[in-house]
Amino acid sequence: MPRHRRVARGVYVPARPDRRVPGTEQRRAVNPSRPTHAATLALTTQEPMMGSSVFAVFLPIALGLVMLGLGLTLTITDFTSVVRYPKAVVVAVVCQMVLLPLICLGLVLIFGLTGVQAVGMMLLVASPGGTSANLFSHLAGGDVALNVTLTAINSVLAVFTLPVVLGLSISGFLGGEAASVGPQFGKFVQVFAIVLVPVVIGMWVRHRFTGWADRMHKPVKIGSAIVLVLVIFAAAVQAFDVIVANFARLGPVALLLSVLSLTVGYYVPRLFRVTVRQSIAAAMEIGIHNATLAIAVAVSVMSNEAMAVPAAVYGALMMFPAGAAAYMLSRRPQAAVSPAAV
Repeated sequence: MPRHRRVARGVYVPARPDRRVPGTEQRRAVNPSRPTHAATLALTTQEPMMGSSVFAVFLPIALGLVMLGLGLTLTITDFTSVVRYPKAVVVAVVCQMVLLPLICLGLVLIFGLTGVQAVGMMLLVASPGGTSANLFSHLAGGDVALNVTLTAINSVLAVFTLPVVLGLSISGFLGGEAASVGPQFGKFVQVFAIVLVPVVIGMWVRHRFTGWADRMHKPVKIGSAIVLVLVIFAAAVQAFDVIVANFARLGPVALLLSVLSLTVGYYVPRLFRVTVRQSIAAAMEIGIHNATLAIAVAVSVMSNEAMAVPAAVYGALMMFPAGAAAYMLSRRPQAAVSPAAV
């Protein structure tokens, strides 16, 4: 008897014991047109793999609160601050939007990922960092002001780039099944609602109630970090069997993506003579992907819980290379030096 059964293209769960009772074989023969379990789970996962409808409802609400908290820390100045360090911003954005998707695509092809696993990895790499990147940058001695600017810019760009990367990935890795995910314009609108609308609301609240927003800055940062951890933990618990069954296949890819993202995020800016503190900020912004956003888009927008498994695996692993990078970069004497003009 096989140890695992296939429930979606490239996704496996532990095999169930044969619990058929006498007579079921005859009933199956009478109704041969009944769809197989694997077929019903090809894209829509009729059988819950990552929890109940409660989780599907809670997830976008939790992400909305995180993005609202992010908006409370942003002002229009954060978007216009790009003129203060144009080189650092341009290099970081190009790495985030162009170089990393290509690296992730290479890893997907090298490790032979297919179907929803491949699409899930591409969805993850298209989800830019957020408040967690700012926190790690602070711990590593990076230029947090640059992180805030990059977060603001990436949050806007992701509304356009994420649906594009997702659409191309679905077309390339799901082939004929791609039509089952629905019209891309509808997905674009949902991504816009999940990512940008809460940020805009948060920025308006900060503009209207500046004093309250300033007092809430630290509690919101801590609360956002807690929500992020809880969402990833909840996803991991709900899909524990699925994650365990696919960990050996997805774990090395997720871990290597994290390490390569952090490496590219630091050394590419340094090659362009970006200062050390700004390069640290870029490393954390580029190297830490928003697993919560990827899970939310997979579950709530795409209605495909199997697609969220790579992000859940990444979320469970990325703290280790990110923490190690933050520690090593914080030990560099240059990290404490004030940045020079770019």
